Amino acid sequence: MTSLFTSPQARQQLLEWYERFHARITAPTERRTVTTRFGEAHVLVGGPVDAPPVVLLHGALASSAHLVGELQPLLEHFRVYAVDVVGQSAKSADHQPSVKNDEYGHWLADVMDALKLPSARVVGVSWGGFVALRFAAVAPQRVERLVLLVPAGMVTGPLWAGFTKVAWPIMRYRKNPTPERLRAAMENMLTTMDDDWLPYLGVALTSFTPSMSIPKLAKPAELARFTAPVLVIGGDGDLSFPGHAVGARAKQLFTGPVTVEVLEGCRHSPPTTDAFRATMSKRVADFLR
Repeated sequence: MTSLFTSPQARQQLLEWYERFHARITAPTERRTVTTRFGEAHVLVGGPVDAPPVVLLHGALASSAHLVGELQPLLEHFRVYAVDVVGQSAKSADHQPSVKNDEYGHWLADVMDALKLPSARVVGVSWGGFVALRFAAVAPQRVERLVLLVPAGMVTGPLWAGFTKVAWPIMRYRKNPTPERLRAAMENMLTTMDDDWLPYLGVALTSFTPSMSIPKLAKPAELARFTAPVLVIGGDGDLSFPGHAVGARAKQLFTGPVTVEVLEGCRHSPPTTDAFRATMSKRVADFLR
């Protein structure tokens, strides 16, 4: 089996970055490891024990610490279970489930079974949105409310613009990693470039083995039994999953109540500013409540 990582040293670097992002979280958290059919999964847990459970699913090449750091105020109101997505985090098993079927949905079902969560509110960001959609397809009754932020698995972006403005700059950076090429690779992905996210992504792009697999797109028939309320938030400058296209697709996919919002001036990765973190956390918390 091909490893997700270019070397053991590369994975270790990612684990060190995990600790750096975890150190930004000021609220108490605990770490758990659970067993799934695809290997072990790491979960970062925090918030009041008796609060409603919320499952957080991070984006590609990131981790539970990254997402909890961006949505930390949720820990005030909910019992948060931030799962390190297998195939996209150095903290979980070195294994990539298929993105062409429902394996990711069954993986999340295993995680929730191990955590003894019959159901939960679910928040999926980017790749995590794809995982959440697969879970909603295979276990619709276990999702109480669903938040999808710049989600994969709903639409595809413009191919030529995606290649010339994102894929090709990333390929050039991987071949010859320089600070200039890193900024060029990320300028159409990141809305803001802070002192941790940009250098972390520079490491991640050269530490993870490149994957050309594109997640399958959800179909209305797959989600016909899913009727929980959904909040979909896209970015109007997102080349990967254009916000207005995501919003239009959401209204075709979901039979229950759907709220669509498109952030102006937002690329695929939303701003990593304190002001935006507070605003987004409040918006998500208000919907989940």
